[in-house]
Amino acid sequence: MKLIKLTAPLLLAIAALSTFSCTTDTKKNVEKTTVKDTAEVVEEENLRAPVDTAKYDAIMKKLANGDTTGKWPVKKHPYPLDGAILPFKRIIVYYGNLHSKKMGALGEYAPKEMWERLNKEVKHWEKVDPSTPVQVGLHYIAAVASGTPGKDGKYINRMGNKQIDSVLKIAKMQPNTIVFLDLQVALSNLKAELPHIEKYLQLPHVHLGIDPEFSMKDGSLPGKKIGTYDAADINYVSGYLADMVKKYNLPPKVFVIHRFTRKMVSNSPSIKLRPEVQIVMHMDGWGEPDLKLGTYRHFIYGEPVQFTGFKIFYKNDLKKAPNRLMTPEELMKLKPIPVYIQYQ
Repeated sequence: MKLIKLTAPLLLAIAALSTFSCTTDTKKNVEKTTVKDTAEVVEEENLRAPVDTAKYDAIMKKLANGDTTGKWPVKKHPYPLDGAILPFKRIIVYYGNLHSKKMGALGEYAPKEMWERLNKEVKHWEKVDPSTPVQVGLHYIAAVASGTPGKDGKYINRMGNKQIDSVLKIAKMQPNTIVFLDLQVALSNLKAELPHIEKYLQLPHVHLGIDPEFSMKDGSLPGKKIGTYDAADINYVSGYLADMVKKYNLPPKVFVIHRFTRKMVSNSPSIKLRPEVQIVMHMDGWGEPDLKLGTYRHFIYGEPVQFTGFKIFYKNDLKKAPNRLMTPEELMKLKPIPVYIQYQ
């Protein structure tokens, strides 16, 4: 049984966002905000030392959770640079868009209530796994696959700088919060879309997510079928992020890739790992627990890349019996144990 996400309601919500296209706004502002003045930018590579490798190896072995197949922990990987979040912390995020209550908890609730709900999840995880500190975050859909073509005919709705700035402001309500900007490229592509959010990726606390489901390389309209990325696409993005980390002397970037079918990510063994980038293959499917576990087993555990994630859908996971959400206690039994947890 395939795990397919409900896309019709999503497209209705997306269509309502068409007034927020911001291509021109982004072009006007991309030059105004940088992390450092150009004269102060450090160009040398790998200024940060590697992490404590013994501690890293011990945590990765723990995350493998007794796996004896040789798949986990991943072998022949570069150690991340100092300042890396993973695997030293577990990232817990709320996902969504501020202009749609149907796209996730981030946007469904007012900021104060959203934080109250998210912090309850954080406390649950801290109780279940007190040995792993939680890194809290917000995962914002900064480019939304749209139900309408838009001015450029790419069926993509780019959130304006004001919208992204609002998310960064909400993140500041709780100290040390990180932010993910997520791209649904539709009929566009990653090379064209990354520059629209580059000034934000220059910030040390902003990271990246991409959604193959809405990467329509064959020209199909988003939501009509499931899209795809190849290892070459992922390697382009990780190289882009690595260059930024080196240029601005940033801590490693966390790079989340959503996945719930095999075809969503092709040639995964060819994905390149880099000290400057931490890749999370994120189980993004919804359904009953057995279905979600099967998806994780086949497409996340079965095709090792680096780190793993798992999504909980507050509504869609309850559509079919048994009507319950999977718990942190259950997720801690997975092989490997996910270090990125997303609630939608």
